[in-house]
Amino acid sequence: MAIDLPFIWAGIIAFAVLAYVVLDGFDLGVGILFPFFPEKHDRDVMMNSVAPVWDGNETWLVLGGGGLMAVFPLAYATILPALYAPIIAMLLGLIFRGVAFEYRWRTKRGEFLWNGAFAGGSLLAAVAQGVTLGALVQGIPVVNRAYAGAWWDWLTPFSLATGLAVAIGYALLGSTWLVMKTTGKLNEKARRIAFRCCFATIAAMGVVSLWTPFLEPIYLDRWFGWPTAIFSVIVPVLVLGCFALLITGIRNKRDTQPFLAALGLFVLGFAGIGISFYPFIVPPSVTIWEAAAPDSSLGFLLVGAVVLVPMILAYTAYAYWVFRGKIDPEEGYH
Repeated sequence: MAIDLPFIWAGIIAFAVLAYVVLDGFDLGVGILFPFFPEKHDRDVMMNSVAPVWDGNETWLVLGGGGLMAVFPLAYATILPALYAPIIAMLLGLIFRGVAFEYRWRTKRGEFLWNGAFAGGSLLAAVAQGVTLGALVQGIPVVNRAYAGAWWDWLTPFSLATGLAVAIGYALLGSTWLVMKTTGKLNEKARRIAFRCCFATIAAMGVVSLWTPFLEPIYLDRWFGWPTAIFSVIVPVLVLGCFALLITGIRNKRDTQPFLAALGLFVLGFAGIGISFYPFIVPPSVTIWEAAAPDSSLGFLLVGAVVLVPMILAYTAYAYWVFRGKIDPEEGYH
């Protein structure tokens, strides 16, 4: 039986993107929430909560982007010209955020500048990721295996809505992460913010989900045609289940449950996108198999992925295990 290498690689790339979203999402969310915690001590604890893991989380972004270029070169060559602006904005946001993370501890007089860079870079990266997603979902015109759209095609009401939705969702992840990792007044404030963010996130997911099927006929058929219409029932039910766990976890003052429930919302949202997309990698016209590199290249790269991906998973899991539990306010990155 022949091995479907493009399908396997599509799964690997999808997993890398999902891992990046759920892992880097919460530390971007911590940055987005910075303005709501004006006290220096609170901000120090917030940054210390993500200090051991934030840069490792971005490994998945490199894997996803690099893998796309090597494994699906046609997709890479059409998606990037269509989305240069939001992708560059995302990278600039991540750069400012990374530099601010280091420099904030090295200065007193300019600390407010790096606080702004950390919060602004986090917000910019989150919104840019959402806009990129929205522009991809709404479709990229491809003619003769090349991008056939205009420079500003990515900027639409739908892409702006998805940008806002992702930023709100990351704020939810960040607040539930703080609930899990902090104590005292900071914990209580994070819990109150998480309670508000969960309703805002559900509302944003609802708007985007109801909007998406009407962007392309294939989405409408996928969500309301048989047999895939069954997912139109299963996914919302699971989303409501995660929402209930999120609310009860916050109200009952549980530390871990809200964060896991928030992760569940993101996983379900990502699954919904996958259901809408498949088998296209550049909707609505380029499939996984059309965009894939030759099987000889895919097989060669798969050998490396079989070694590399478990290694990344292992050291990521080890880092989270070592730094598990609550943050000691008296110890940290500095």
